[in-house]
Amino acid sequence: MHGRPSFVITTDGWPRRATPTRRCLDPTSPEAQTELARRHKAAATTVLGLLVATLLLSVIAFLGKPYFRQQVNPPLDIAVRILILILGLGAIAWRRTKFGAMRLQDIVGLQGVTGLLKTLEKTTIQLALMGAAITTVGFIATLATGNDLYTYWAGAIAVVVLVYCYPTKSSWLRTLYRFTERAPQPTEG
Repeated sequence: MHGRPSFVITTDGWPRRATPTRRCLDPTSPEAQTELARRHKAAATTVLGLLVATLLLSVIAFLGKPYFRQQVNPPLDIAVRILILILGLGAIAWRRTKFGAMRLQDIVGLQGVTGLLKTLEKTTIQLALMGAAITTVGFIATLATGNDLYTYWAGAIAVVVLVYCYPTKSSWLRTLYRFTERAPQPTEG
């Protein structure tokens, strides 16, 4: 049919163009395993890179300490603490929302194995970027106030977020197998 494109309503409530029927990958197929390895490596490399960047910002704050001029700024102090708290708790809430069982089940139903792997990779990178944002906020506060402790404790919180979101290949495999199981067909008789 060459009429209007068909749309489906996704779990987030937004209509999206229905994808044409395509070959559904079996989670044990070599193509699916290659896709898993590629996406896992990209996500893990991103998380590790941001972890190294977090540690480097702490080292820069330590080495720059003699050059900073202490400036007390209570409103900035409270704002930074609140922002870091929101980003840290937001990362936990974001992960729990995006990796919810019903959501992942819907994604597998609509997009198959590839969609599930894309979601795992994308969400992991988003969480890692939240951790990097925590570190950046702390470092900017250090530059603004001259207090290097902002970078240290923001870096510590960011390390916790980055370790929390680090993708283990075994957990991705378990997720892949869990949500792509075929329901047994009822037997007549």
